[in-house]
Amino acid sequence: MKKVLYTLIVLLVVASGLVLANRGFKSETAEKSTQKPLTAAEKNTELKKWEASPEGIKFKNWESSPEGQKVLDGAAKISRQVSDSSDMEAVVTALSLPPGSRLGFGVMVRINEDDYILNFGSLNADELQELHSLKVNDKLIIRSHFVSYAPKYAYPIVMGDYVERDSKIIYKRLPRKDGC
Repeated sequence: MKKVLYTLIVLLVVASGLVLANRGFKSETAEKSTQKPLTAAEKNTELKKWEASPEGIKFKNWESSPEGQKVLDGAAKISRQVSDSSDMEAVVTALSLPPGSRLGFGVMVRINEDDYILNFGSLNADELQELHSLKVNDKLIIRSHFVSYAPKYAYPIVMGDYVERDSKIIYKRLPRKDGC
């Protein structure tokens, strides 16, 4: 009987030791996987490396080209409204994005005589229903917090956060649940 009792106690000690050792190992790997933010010097170094890469060179060439300048000028024209998240009047010019676009759902709009891609990203069915009711020449009031551009697209990309048509809200982006 004593042998059985000692065997059970030894097994219990070994098992608990393995559990605690495994727990300590997991916390060490979690600490190693988190990276600290880069310093300004490290950011500059990384930027220089990227600019010297083929992708960086291609982007710099696009930025200095007439097509790139047109896109950058368009983004600059609405940058103040975007940073203030103020209302912008837009007119729908096309219900589809340029061929080859991988932006999710979006439409082409004209804001202050310039064309933009109004992007909504991936949406659920309820949100899409209202947006699918848009027609060419619909007048919209939009708000955005972000405008971007890429060499692949001939237009600046405006992220739609709020869209209103005829004083009725047809889309409003919900805040992210993770707090950011």
